[in-house]
Amino acid sequence: MSGQIFLKKDHFGSDKFCLFSNDTFRVEAFSYASGVEALTVTNDQGSITVLPFMGQMIWDAEFRGVNMKMENMFKEPKQTSQVIGTYGCFAYHSGLIRNGCPAPEDDHALHGEMPCAKMDNAWLTISDDSVTVHGEYEYVMGFGDHYLASPSVTLHKGKAEMAIAMTVTNLASVAMPLQYMCHTNYAYIPGAEFRQNIPAEAIKLRESIPAHVKPTEQWLSFNEQLKANPTALSILNQPGMYDPEIVFFMDDLPKYADEARFEMVAPDGTTLFSRFNTHELSHATRWILHNGDQKVAAFVLPATCRPEGHLAAKEAGTLIQLASGETRTFRVTTGLL
Repeated sequence: MSGQIFLKKDHFGSDKFCLFSNDTFRVEAFSYASGVEALTVTNDQGSITVLPFMGQMIWDAEFRGVNMKMENMFKEPKQTSQVIGTYGCFAYHSGLIRNGCPAPEDDHALHGEMPCAKMDNAWLTISDDSVTVHGEYEYVMGFGDHYLASPSVTLHKGKAEMAIAMTVTNLASVAMPLQYMCHTNYAYIPGAEFRQNIPAEAIKLRESIPAHVKPTEQWLSFNEQLKANPTALSILNQPGMYDPEIVFFMDDLPKYADEARFEMVAPDGTTLFSRFNTHELSHATRWILHNGDQKVAAFVLPATCRPEGHLAAKEAGTLIQLASGETRTFRVTTGLL
């Protein structure tokens, strides 16, 4: 048996308000000092905090006492239209008509229009063994694209993991471009080891240098080493080398597995994981950064293409053309083993 709770912004105030509670789950609504609305969904393994009206970002995620989120400069989410203005969440939906770091010739903001989108509707579906946060966002532009984005995130009874999904339907009478990345910003764990079920030769160092990256001589030298041997960075044991960021690409994943499985194993055995269908998400990125303001070890960012901007995807032939009326769904499960 299941039921739904439809969310209104007046459910959210400075004090936490319990929307639902039973022996398995608790759902609380509140607003940050910035005015951004939030939901904390808790089960017996931990909790996630979701921003239901702001792109359905997952701001926090903690299971079994392990905070999964990157270290960052933001004490709370900020009211902004671009993700760079509130870069402190655990995960966000990147895309959808544009995605990634724009090249000088691109005309889009970093990671596109979806991360901070003002959602039209948000609601909960609650069953005996799960709680799902749903949302809808209709993007429409005169003489441009028109789509419906339907993100969701589900917490299950007894599981230290979440199921993240994004469904996109093209509402226009013509095809639309589609680029999507589930941008999961995992915590940096010193000494952690990366593991995956794809071969080492599939992991390639990013050789382009985006505008926000300011290379140093040490960084350029380290990159030259990684070009020759990308698997040399399989353990997080050289933090001084990860500033600026180190990025790896993994392309054409269906060649290697129908389901991709990635792990980050801490020295004490704690294991963060992510898995996804490679026929839905055929590419992946690994993003590592360690400096005084931000520490992140995004061991996998599942996507439909590389995050190098709209024109790069078009040139590479990885830009999806979603036909009029067509729907695509992308799913990622992530958490602790």
